[in-house]
Amino acid sequence: MSLAAADAKTALRLVLREQRKALAAQAPDAGARAAALLPAERMAGVVVAAGYRPRGGEIDPRPLMARLAAAGVMLALPVALARDAPLEFRAYQPGDRLEPDAYNIAAPTAEAPLLRPDLVIAPLLAFDRSGGRMGQGGGHYDRTLEALRAEGPVFVLGLAYAGQESAAIPAEPHDQRLDAILTEKAYIEVR
Repeated sequence: MSLAAADAKTALRLVLREQRKALAAQAPDAGARAAALLPAERMAGVVVAAGYRPRGGEIDPRPLMARLAAAGVMLALPVALARDAPLEFRAYQPGDRLEPDAYNIAAPTAEAPLLRPDLVIAPLLAFDRSGGRMGQGGGHYDRTLEALRAEGPVFVLGLAYAGQESAAIPAEPHDQRLDAILTEKAYIEVR
């Protein structure tokens, strides 16, 4: 990617972060509304689902995680061990003790068992209907999803506000696509 393209993407991310914060303020219950829209058949066969701890206006995945747990799905949260490494996923239940990871995000402790999710709930800044996802820019989810997909099937569900939809997300060769998107208004399966 050229320096000018990288600068343009960085500037776009700043705008998208502000838009996401505004969407969060307008729809504080969006996570709960989205959770209700996940089709029951999408949960069938899921053994481990990885969520995330919401930051910076990200839509709250906890209602969706609670719905999955109520269906018997084991939960996990990501842990960043190093800036350029894939995330690892550790077992999580509400109320578990968390500690800061390499990015100072609350994450399960080293004592929590490692799990391999077959459903990953991915945060994002923007999405398109063909499964394009723009993340924070660090490449963590791209590296992680690439590693998971190399090991076997994994379903990647982008969780977003409907207002984060874009006509098209610019894709680079390393970008990992979403299998579906869940918003407070719709479930959109793309594969």
